[in-house]
Amino acid sequence: MRIDLTVDRFEEDAAVLVAADGTAIVWPKDKLPANLAEGSALNFEILKDKEREKKDRQTAKDIINEIIKTP
Repeated sequence: MRIDLTVDRFEEDAAVLVAADGTAIVWPKDKLPANLAEGSALNFEILKDKEREKKDRQTAKDIINEIIKTP
């Protein structure tokens, strides 16, 4: 999923980003590219991380198994 955003304004250490539907997102300025200005166009791409989910599930199973094994 791709979301197109525009930098609406800056507030202290955050940027207010607005999507085409008017949804606003407050995002830390230090997590954005340098030299942005009001009106700069950005896009975010949101992807599902299947590998991390698999790893997290395995970690949870390992913890549960460790707890069950304790006398």
